[in-house]
Amino acid sequence: MCKKSYFVLTAALLTSPLQLHAQNAAPAAPTAAAAANNNKINDTEVPNRFWQANVGGGQYMVALGTITAVSRHKYLLDGAIVVDEVTVDTTGQSLARFYFLSPISDKLTGNGLGNTASRIVDRGREIIENKANDAGTDVHNMVVKKFPETTHAHCIEYRLLSAEELSGLFNSVRTAWETGHGRSFSIKKSAS
Repeated sequence: MCKKSYFVLTAALLTSPLQLHAQNAAPAAPTAAAAANNNKINDTEVPNRFWQANVGGGQYMVALGTITAVSRHKYLLDGAIVVDEVTVDTTGQSLARFYFLSPISDKLTGNGLGNTASRIVDRGREIIENKANDAGTDVHNMVVKKFPETTHAHCIEYRLLSAEELSGLFNSVRTAWETGHGRSFSIKKSAS
């Protein structure tokens, strides 16, 4: 089983976009951010029997015949972070996990501090992304692991930056598995 520490994920959360969704909320019209994400997502059928994903943290490719389960679920980590996760299980020894992190914030309770906290996190993310770009790294796309708990846990993990990207990925792998037709899913990097 793959474990993540609260501290490390909290640090990662500072680099993730804040997008909170209420449970059982009525679907809303696509926002400008969602439209921008749809322009970044490319999902096409390919003439082979593989599903491949090219996301900010790396590439993943699996033969469709070896996929045994595809799931999407959410869970609360240490009472502070909502993890929205897609899992691709195969007959091999590794489990592929794609996830999007979002914080539990005062927005959920209607407390006015939610906007202030959101601005602070957004500013922190902006600073980290600017420094990462200056250094030539892609930190905001990187998965957070803690040695030794997750280093050798047979998990292949990828971090996505929005719930929309995760939905696109889940729909892609599910479609490929159900139809038996290969698919190539990719998320284009935004221009810095």
